[in-house]
Amino acid sequence: MPTEIARYWQHGAVRGVDLLRARYVTHRYGRHAHETYTFGLIEAGVEEFEYGGTLLRAGPGGVALLNPDTVHTGQAATPAGWTYRVLYPEVSVVTSVAADLGWQPGTPWFPETVLYDTATAALLRRAHQAAEHGNQLASSSLLTAALARLLRAHAASGPTETRQPASRAPASVRAVRDLLPERLADAPSLAELAALTGLNQFALLRSFRRETGMPPHAYLNQLRVRRARVLLDSGLSPADVAAQTGFADQAHLTRHFKRVVGVPPAAYQRERRTLQGVVEGGVAGGRLTGAAPLLPASQVVRVPATARSQR
Repeated sequence: MPTEIARYWQHGAVRGVDLLRARYVTHRYGRHAHETYTFGLIEAGVEEFEYGGTLLRAGPGGVALLNPDTVHTGQAATPAGWTYRVLYPEVSVVTSVAADLGWQPGTPWFPETVLYDTATAALLRRAHQAAEHGNQLASSSLLTAALARLLRAHAASGPTETRQPASRAPASVRAVRDLLPERLADAPSLAELAALTGLNQFALLRSFRRETGMPPHAYLNQLRVRRARVLLDSGLSPADVAAQTGFADQAHLTRHFKRVVGVPPAAYQRERRTLQGVVEGGVAGGRLTGAAPLLPASQVVRVPATARSQR
């Protein structure tokens, strides 16, 4: 069976952009959503994922465009697994490019989830590879070009009718959403949430899942993982992060973290620490001091000391 390998890191030249390069075989993403956009390019194999209530597949050359805060899954569609590159730009990064293109204020929306567009795929690959190699000018320029191409060719301005703003969600769901971030380490019971909202437990479950795409306990675990990422970025150890975010122990954190992010928390933290050290150490010839190799996701990922040339 092929080895599963992954690297998750921050863009070295553009704030607010994370990247993933991975080959997965048995790995399965749980139901989750990102606060960012998700732009994935399939390089080999086939990934299938549930998105918006539909099971979709993306094969070689396919580009997956996932909008922010939309629940989805992810797993291999065949025994061979899949290999892909992913860009996770924050909403502000995309809206900034849209503004430069003269778009009206609003959050761009991608109505088509899986598409096969060779020009877009090529730009995404080049932007991702430049970021992987650490070339600041090339990676930032190509990222801007790729986002502009995506917006011009495939985006709609502003939310569509299928996207329901959080402010329109029922008051019961808003009340639960407001409470859960405050109770990461002391999770309320379903009975407590029902009492808070005035609904019976079954009605609350149905309403919450209809609005968020997941039940309250899964939503809570997603909030825990998001908070865990912030704490890991601050330098807190995975064990301490697990304790502060309500996970039973580090193994419990690792299981849920990998089902959302794609790599274990320790590898996630060490990669981001490495990049921070490289950036603080300066750049040479317009290039960061190196690019980390693609290694098994369970291992430490470090940036080599010598620079790799950017073609």
